[in-house]
Amino acid sequence: MLRNAMRPGIALALVALATLSVVYGQQVTQENKGVKSSPQTALRAKNILGSQVHLQGNAAAGTIEDIVFDDEGVIDYLIVSQNGKMVTVPWEAAKFNFEKRTAVINITQEQYQKIPTYTTQTYPQYYTPQYQSEIYGYYNLKPGQARRFERRINRR
Repeated sequence: MLRNAMRPGIALALVALATLSVVYGQQVTQENKGVKSSPQTALRAKNILGSQVHLQGNAAAGTIEDIVFDDEGVIDYLIVSQNGKMVTVPWEAAKFNFEKRTAVINITQEQYQKIPTYTTQTYPQYYTPQYQSEIYGYYNLKPGQARRFERRINRR
């Protein structure tokens, strides 16, 4: 009789154990596949587009109108627009506050005014080595490939 009374409890315990092992197995499988276990905030293009851009001293630079991706899907540039003129800003040059939808570029207004502007009729060739070096130079940065090469040399 005691044996019959314990059967439902044992069955329930086995079901719970099986459920835990399946859940645990899924977690291990996901972690092994490179799935991040900690929750992260997803950034969406609409959180960036339309953001206000400021320079040193809180000087207004304009609004982010567009984003330029490379063929691997990596953001390389932000396009900042003000009064119909556009300026290319390397992604690395902007420090974002996503909650306030603002970005700050750590250069002076005088430096920013030296950067070549363009319109929607005359987009630059973003990926020519000359353009990349010139644009990154205005922000005291080096283009991505040069930075990666420099890091490799410094590791040796």
